[in-house]
Amino acid sequence: MAAHRVFPLSCVVQQYAWGKMGSNSEVARLLASSDPLAQISEDKPYAELWMGTHPRGDAKILDNSILQKTLGQWIAENQDCLGSKVKDTFNGKLPFLFKVLSVETALSIQAHPNKELAEKLHLQAPQHYPDANHKPEMAIALTPFQGLCGFRPVEEIVTFLTKVPEFQFLIGDNAATQLKQSLSRDSQAVASALQSCFSHLMKSEKKVVVEQLNLLVKRISQQDCVECMACSDNTVRAGLTPKFIDVPTLCEMLSYIPSPSQDRLFPPAWSQEDPYLSIYDPPVPDFTVMKMEVPGSVTEYRVLALDSASILLMVQGTVTASTRTAQATISLKRGGVLFIGANESVSLKLTLPKDLLMFRACCLL
Repeated sequence: MAAHRVFPLSCVVQQYAWGKMGSNSEVARLLASSDPLAQISEDKPYAELWMGTHPRGDAKILDNSILQKTLGQWIAENQDCLGSKVKDTFNGKLPFLFKVLSVETALSIQAHPNKELAEKLHLQAPQHYPDANHKPEMAIALTPFQGLCGFRPVEEIVTFLTKVPEFQFLIGDNAATQLKQSLSRDSQAVASALQSCFSHLMKSEKKVVVEQLNLLVKRISQQDCVECMACSDNTVRAGLTPKFIDVPTLCEMLSYIPSPSQDRLFPPAWSQEDPYLSIYDPPVPDFTVMKMEVPGSVTEYRVLALDSASILLMVQGTVTASTRTAQATISLKRGGVLFIGANESVSLKLTLPKDLLMFRACCLL
């Protein structure tokens, strides 16, 4: 009989401090819905649900007929399940980590290297860069969400430097002048100027940052700052509370904020030659997340086979899943996670006449 190549997973929750608390978190609600034994602590944050084989969050296999206990262990012994191209390209490993994030406060500022630089940094300092892979990311909004990605057009940043003296104070006169002068020069000059501005801001002493932000809070609370885009669109005004007084608040005046009509982000990678990107330029990722919506009037839906292993998350709905290799059907409801091996299709039968909402992560080369 063919080996099982489709099975449910129990996935790891990361309780980072920036996550939403208790049952206010979508991560916690998905966990509670999928696992009736899960105990949600209302005083703890539930920040991320990890679906994959990461060493700090390898998913457990919920199938007693499979000897391996985790998805990573199973894939190591069944590499053909990845698909031929994925297996060869990524050395027999699942090349993506699928996540759900539930965010209460601002996350840390991150910059991920491209593949070439990741390999170099890993060789030079593996203790700081344990992964030789690049980390291209794609973020899809399940609810209204605001994120900072890359840098704004330089003209906008210069406007903020002119209209927000507290911002210019932290950037410094020299760096601000360099950025203004770069407008009439080439892209390398712009990149160098952005590097200088960003470095000055990030290296500012916390005490000085707090002082300048308090001045900004006081000033905008006493006058109508309609001439300042950062205030008029409420991006800075909403963040300037004692809880959020930090450097990332001012980074909104440097960073690109996608329009509300966009439902996904592609954070750009950086290279050794060009670590400071002056424009937001979405790359073409080597992974895909498919959104699948099925009306409740449909009684059966077929998840098609792909030449890639994939992970499916049920966000809404209740089904029973069956495949050609499984001896029994698999019950899958909100919060349920299913691993699907390459070239395997899955039949989903709706057990309740309610719409389905699913997301499927895979790597299509």
